[in-house]
Amino acid sequence: MNIDIQAINEKIQKESEFVEKITSEVSKVIVGQKYMIERLLIGLLADGHILLEGVPGLAKTMAVKTLASVIKTGFQRIQFTPDLLPADLIGTMIYDQHDGKFSVKKGPVFSNLVLADEINRSPAKVQSALLEAMQERQVTIGNETFALPAPFLVLATQNPIEQEGTYPLPEAQVDRFMLKLSVGYPDRDEELEIMRRMTQPAIPSASSVVTPKDILKAKGAVHEVYIDPKIENYIIDIVFATRKPKDYGLDDIEELIAYGASPRASINLTLAAKAHAFIRRRGFVTPEDVRSIGMDVLRHRIIVTYEAEAEEITAEDVVRKVLNKIEVP
Repeated sequence: MNIDIQAINEKIQKESEFVEKITSEVSKVIVGQKYMIERLLIGLLADGHILLEGVPGLAKTMAVKTLASVIKTGFQRIQFTPDLLPADLIGTMIYDQHDGKFSVKKGPVFSNLVLADEINRSPAKVQSALLEAMQERQVTIGNETFALPAPFLVLATQNPIEQEGTYPLPEAQVDRFMLKLSVGYPDRDEELEIMRRMTQPAIPSASSVVTPKDILKAKGAVHEVYIDPKIENYIIDIVFATRKPKDYGLDDIEELIAYGASPRASINLTLAAKAHAFIRRRGFVTPEDVRSIGMDVLRHRIIVTYEAEAEEITAEDVVRKVLNKIEVP
């Protein structure tokens, strides 16, 4: 099979022109946080939802809101609380007294970018209502099923420091998120710039430079990004090393892993690597794309043993060892 890498590369360079427009427009409002903005774009382009962990005040909500305004898409922020009901999320049937009929009132999930703030504050039935919408890209209200708008991206946040009164997401549900990001504090210069910007009389805003149609077109182009069989096998080796560490010379972490990454990890690592190459304006995937995105795809898919927890070894430590050990093609 002859693949014209040069032709693919030229097409991707043309299709990805808007990436710089988006990042420069977002940076008018958001200082730093390049990692988070890039991962949001990867999620959008690879059709994968994102679980975001970080302490309050790191501009998570503002980043999503700004991105929505730059792309000119719908945006909804839902604050998850213990008394939230599935109907508050997906909508419900409303009885109309005038004509004696029930009509559908759609919930806030019918948007393009949905921010599920502190998702672990709500009980399982609310979490599962959202996760069904994420997986099936549709919602059933009464007897009717409604398709969700495209593009559709759920960004769920959780606070790592306060776990009282929370309902942790079950592992099977966490696995449905393509990426789990760990967002850190800005550095000193960035924080100084944030302080200056946010204490001005007029807070900066971003203009829309891209349409949802451009994003949908770009999503099609992402699938065309070429990935060499050697890199496909590299991805499989990484995922299998989390399941059978001994086969890859990782005997020291055999006792630390209770469950390795699922097949969703292989799929999502491939898609995310293609999207990473796309935003780098390349028509082919390199091992560096896989390594750059590997931690975000795997950190929530590996369950460590009690022994690992006792030794304060995290899933991130395990992923780091795997990425360092597996030979790069």
